[in-house]
Amino acid sequence: MVLLVTGSLALLAVDVLAQPLSRRSLITGLILLILLPAVLLGQYAPPPYRLPYRWRWVLLGLQTLLTYLPVLLFEYSWLSLLGFLAGAVLLTVPRPASLVVALAVVASGPLLVHSSLVNTTRTGTSVLLSTTITGSSVYAVVHLTLLAARLQAAQKHTARLAEHRERARITQDLHDLLGSSLVSIALRSETALRDTPESTAAHRALRDIAALARGAHDEVRAVAHGHTSASLQTELSHVQRLLAGAAITTRTTLPPQPRLPAPVGNCLSALLREAVGNVLQHSRASQCEVVVEQDSSCVRLSVTNDGAPAATSDSATSGSAQPRGGTGLASLRFRVLALGGALETSHTGEHFRLVAELPLDPAVALGDADGVHEGARA
Repeated sequence: MVLLVTGSLALLAVDVLAQPLSRRSLITGLILLILLPAVLLGQYAPPPYRLPYRWRWVLLGLQTLLTYLPVLLFEYSWLSLLGFLAGAVLLTVPRPASLVVALAVVASGPLLVHSSLVNTTRTGTSVLLSTTITGSSVYAVVHLTLLAARLQAAQKHTARLAEHRERARITQDLHDLLGSSLVSIALRSETALRDTPESTAAHRALRDIAALARGAHDEVRAVAHGHTSASLQTELSHVQRLLAGAAITTRTTLPPQPRLPAPVGNCLSALLREAVGNVLQHSRASQCEVVVEQDSSCVRLSVTNDGAPAATSDSATSGSAQPRGGTGLASLRFRVLALGGALETSHTGEHFRLVAELPLDPAVALGDADGVHEGARA
């Protein structure tokens, strides 16, 4: 549409400049040619730039004035704009009135040619055909653009509905399959707590089991409803309790009040959860150190334990202490890379260390200052 408008106005400008006009008339024509692109493109703009219906009526009135009044000065050259006016009428005026008004605009061309207002050697038939072709082309291009925009909006709406239906199904399945089991575990643990002396290790273990079951139930509900935000401080407190329950000495270093963007905080929380889970499942650690460092541009998380199995040739090469076939760190590595960060692991003797570094502004790190990168939204 931009090419059609620009090309037509360029040809019109050439015709105007070729006419033997006074300086005042020439300046008037150039001013009108500067105003016309804004009026035409404002009238034909597709969503989301399309103006409200009321403003399109205002532009239609202005376009009518800019189409007919200059004919008195520039005669035949200006008649080429009748097709754009006919197309705007078809797009703005409701049916069936738009057809009647558009036909009147098309018919006005031959009438002006046969009147004394326009001096030209062209016939009324040629003006009629050119106006009809231009108006039809304008209407077809803009109408197809609007249909494409509506189709895209309908597809997005359909995708959202499908997402809501799938989320509702997952919510129901999680509630039916896991929710009741987790609540049952929590209730049984709390019942056993009342029959266990508070000073015993069994009492502390049952209390932790009940808290874990309640927490897992809340997390299942949050995942089912799409509320997956996680606080790094909360996750750190959680893993400290887990490590203490496994008799692993924990040292933590955390900035006083870390302020992290939601995607970065969620990613670090998942990393910490996965790293500590690996310590509990795949190591014989007696000590674990968690360090979080933050500066003006990035945040760094490192988790080190002293109970990694002896490195084999494969694990020493890959730098990973995960069991073969594990996908936890692999999926987290993808999330870190999607946010413009880096994830490294090292295995030295019995010490295994995981280090993740993430930028505080993932959009800038990915070269996307507008924040529209897909990875930054993940």
